Amino acid sequence: VQLQASGGGLVQAGGSLRLSCAASGLTVSSYNLGWFRRAPGKEREFVAAITWGDDSYYADSVKGRFTVSRDNAKNTVYLQMNSLKPEDTAVYYCTTGPIVGKTMRPDSHWGQGTLVTVSS
Repeated sequence: VQLQASGGGLVQAGGSLRLSCAASGLTVSSYNLGWFRRAPGKEREFVAAITWGDDSYYADSVKGRFTVSRDNAKNTVYLQMNSLKPEDTAVYYCTTGPIVGKTMRPDSHWGQGTLVTVSS
C-alpha cells in the first residue's frame, strides 16, 4: 500500500489549497481515508477523514474550513482547505484506519507528507 500526498505549498492567511492523496495497493472506495498533520514541535494530530460509506469527520479546529472528498475513478482522496490560518502550518499526511468516536485511529500506512506553510 502506498499513499502519496501532494499539493502543499506556501499560501497567505485566508487563502486556499487542495491536497491530494493518491492511493495504490488499495481501493479508496473500500477504505476509510484520513488526513493528519504534524506542526513543528507538536504531536501529529487528526484533521479529517472520509469513510467508505461517505461519512466525514473533522477536527474542531478545521470544521467549516476544510472539506474531505474522494474521487473513486482516480483512486484519490482530497482535502480542500479554505480560510487558512498560520496555525494550519504543518506537514500533512494521509492514512487509513478505523473511525473511533469522531476521529480516526491511524494504522501503519503512512505516505510521504506534504508541507503546508501559511504566512500571516
